[in-house]
Amino acid sequence: MVTVDPEALSQVLGAIDLRVGVGRREHLKSGALLPLTPGDATLVYVAEGAVRGIPPLDSGCRLDIDRDSHRVEVDARTSAATLRTGDAFLTLGRGQRALAADDGATLVIVALELADPSPVLNTALPDYITVTGFDVLEPAAAGLAQSMGPAVPSGRPKSQSDPLICRLMATTVLLSVIRAWAENGCAPEGWPHVSKDPFLDRVIEAIHEAPGREWTVERLAGVGAMSRSAFAERFRSTVGRSPADYVTEVRIDAAKRMLEAGRSVSETSRELGYASDEGFSRAFRRRTGMNPSAWRRLPVPA
Repeated sequence: MVTVDPEALSQVLGAIDLRVGVGRREHLKSGALLPLTPGDATLVYVAEGAVRGIPPLDSGCRLDIDRDSHRVEVDARTSAATLRTGDAFLTLGRGQRALAADDGATLVIVALELADPSPVLNTALPDYITVTGFDVLEPAAAGLAQSMGPAVPSGRPKSQSDPLICRLMATTVLLSVIRAWAENGCAPEGWPHVSKDPFLDRVIEAIHEAPGREWTVERLAGVGAMSRSAFAERFRSTVGRSPADYVTEVRIDAAKRMLEAGRSVSETSRELGYASDEGFSRAFRRRTGMNPSAWRRLPVPA
């Protein structure tokens, strides 16, 4: 199990600022789709039933929780492909995604607008987070989630304090989801990566702004006003991976969005700086387990 530094986790949780949309409770019939808007962060709590992801929720890990003893076991090889009653899901909206009900489901859905969209915060959190057994791990927060989203009875005046109360409730649930995910062994090795280095922040921002540029270590070091050797060591110790690996991750994330938007494999490959479609396909397959053409054919939520 990965041990998360409590101080670093507190820094991540404390750095998150958000604005909360209108929470809603949605009932999905068997086979129905809930599209999640690209670019929008969304928090989902499964109040009843089961849902699966489209594309599949095939990364991360699954928490096996004994509901009597509350004992938690982690299987890092098995993702939470299906979310069931009491599970929680958070997506930052980096790409097209939907949830599909297997035999019907009731979901509590809260739209979140991150007030700080900086690349540094984006490096601290993955594309999406799943927490199985959230109601066991965080019963108080799950109770809040369960009570969010009911419709106001007709004729009942809406309290002026509702927006503030909803924001506090959603913030509590959101931070509890991230904390449960991190503290119970689902965070990747070295997480979280929070940079307080303005020189590295400048490098990370440059990569996100132009992922297709030919980013050599020398060029990135120049952006950060450092020598090559000092930059490579500083980047790895702060971010937790090599500069080349980080550039590849940003490119593949961008490729997912481009393919989902209907761009061709060749066009995506060229724009992201790959010398050939074959090289791009190999890099994409290593990161996602799928060929770019197969990813492009995935059903797009209406």
